[in-house]
Amino acid sequence: MKAAGWIAGGCVLGVLLLLELVVGTVHIPLSDVWSILTGEVAERESWATIIFDSRIPRALAALAGGGGLAISGLLMQTYFRNALAGPSVLGLSSGASLGVALVVLVAGGSVSIHSLTGIGSALTVALAAMIGSGSILILIMAVARRFHNATSLLIFGLMIGYITSAVVAALQFGASKESLQIFVLWGLGSFADVHGWALYVLLITVTAGLILTLLILKHLNPLLMGEQTAQSMGVPVRKVNTLMLLITGILAGSVTAFCGPIAFLGLAVPHLARGLVSSANHRILLPATVLLGGGLGLICDLLTRVPFFGHALPLNAITCLVGAPVVIWIVLRNQRMGQML
Repeated sequence: MKAAGWIAGGCVLGVLLLLELVVGTVHIPLSDVWSILTGEVAERESWATIIFDSRIPRALAALAGGGGLAISGLLMQTYFRNALAGPSVLGLSSGASLGVALVVLVAGGSVSIHSLTGIGSALTVALAAMIGSGSILILIMAVARRFHNATSLLIFGLMIGYITSAVVAALQFGASKESLQIFVLWGLGSFADVHGWALYVLLITVTAGLILTLLILKHLNPLLMGEQTAQSMGVPVRKVNTLMLLITGILAGSVTAFCGPIAFLGLAVPHLARGLVSSANHRILLPATVLLGGGLGLICDLLTRVPFFGHALPLNAITCLVGAPVVIWIVLRNQRMGQML
């Protein structure tokens, strides 16, 4: 990908960020948005509050959430060398959902995800999701050595996802109306309610996941050729594999904690990035995946505000409409080429 392509991608991302600040139930002219950002006085003082307290945090959450899920999807597809691998396929997102369900449903709604303003509440939800995701991660890592092929491990992850979903359903059945409403709204997915300490925790965890990915970046290309080949090239395969699973657990857990179990972004974005850069080189693919994941997160969030229904659409409805066709395209393409998934 040439320099002009990266510059164009950065410009598109800048335009999307600007649209995030302009589009909303309250119309704020672009000139006033610019005045607010540059510290000048806008026509209405309330507009500054809307920009800084609502729209900027929402844009940052969409950027971090989309980028974090995209990184986790890229790592899982590299780990399994499978086009349909991702955090949700392995049950990591379901495990994170279970952790949050235990906090919200069992606690009787005492922890409100949609009003996280203190460090205690933010860390409680984040920790619950990461423990849930991490527990599934540890289980997958423990049984990984028993399987002789990646497909068996993928099937195991799917079954674990079904089991955790069943436990969540049982918790919902016995929960109070208030706590159930909180959890159901959280399950629809949203970038709109991530603010305060919740946003800080999300940004920190996604940044940490990106830094850890950069530390193992040079080992990812050899892994595409198989573990034995990578090991002969000096790659510490077991250590890198462990780190890939750990990073995926951190990213999937933190994004799911604050934004809900967002579907398809982690699975679809790496494929779109490969098509965009026409390369499987992770040194090129990783920045393209992060850029595209953040941009697609912003696009999906903007689409939730389409005024056809008079209210905001669920984020998961938009991500499924965007991601499912990509998966269908992958399957059809591989079938035409005579390849296995």
